[in-house]
Amino acid sequence: MGILGTGIQDGLLLKPVTYPWAMDLYDQAVANTWFPNEIQLGEDLADFHRMSDDERHALTYLMSYFNPNELLVNKALAFGVYPYVNAAEAHLYLAKQMWEEANHCMAFEYVLETFPVDREAAYGAHVDVASMAAKEEFEVRYIRRMTEQGLDISTVAGKRDFVRNLVAYNVILEGIWFYSGFMVALSFRQRNLLRNFGSLIDWIVRDESLHLKFGINLILTVLEENPEVATDEFAAEIRQMILSAVDMEVAYNRDLLPRGILGLNAEVVNDYVRYLTDRRLEELGFEPEYHVANPAKWMATANDTLQLVNFFEATNTSYEVNAMASRRGD
Repeated sequence: MGILGTGIQDGLLLKPVTYPWAMDLYDQAVANTWFPNEIQLGEDLADFHRMSDDERHALTYLMSYFNPNELLVNKALAFGVYPYVNAAEAHLYLAKQMWEEANHCMAFEYVLETFPVDREAAYGAHVDVASMAAKEEFEVRYIRRMTEQGLDISTVAGKRDFVRNLVAYNVILEGIWFYSGFMVALSFRQRNLLRNFGSLIDWIVRDESLHLKFGINLILTVLEENPEVATDEFAAEIRQMILSAVDMEVAYNRDLLPRGILGLNAEVVNDYVRYLTDRRLEELGFEPEYHVANPAKWMATANDTLQLVNFFEATNTSYEVNAMASRRGD
């Protein structure tokens, strides 16, 4: 039995653990548990009032995007991932990830409640701003393929839709689009602004790095266990899917920073997006596309490159996060 399946009575025993990487990531996620109100965000209010209109626009714009999309990720997990995975250890991790997405939503609510921003405008932007709405529609399209249109996970077509959904959410949304926003959010701290807000983002990034590791491990495990899925044509489709997402992010960042702010403009952020995308492509075993240098080396700790394996020729796809993994199967 592989990691995919829909049997209600399958995956009810945790030990022996079949996928040590999933158990390790669950342990790390539990150890990372935090709550937004542990950070004294109100101490950043003086900074917020000193910021320029463009800086406040950027911060509000980020909240406009992050807040609904954390909940969108939960829909993708609940309807497009959890029902199609059998392993108990994977279910444990996914349950913790869903709690983390809810916690991130509450963290961004905390920002909206603390800083004097126009909540109605912030909430409306993900519908009213074309570049933001385009990104959301891209993601929603993959949930619909997993739910409203039905999915037979026992077929090659169903397995490919499952992989597409993981690429859309774990790699593109969480691994590229969110990290682009994190870079802008943390850039304020680089200028000694919004330091507590920066700490909040640090904690969110720590969670998201595990989400990314889980998603890539899951993709590679599905491909290893189901080699018939991984054709050259499917590889080309996945690569193009990721590159198309970059074009959407480039347009979004131009709306995020229409005039730029001190030390940062849309093109710098978009170079970071291209740099990140090359890292994600490599993590999936593809060749890089953009070959650009990292314009935000101070973000290096936030985008650790995972173990490199070949997306379509992997023979051992398990990413063991630490030495505990070797003991999990006992």
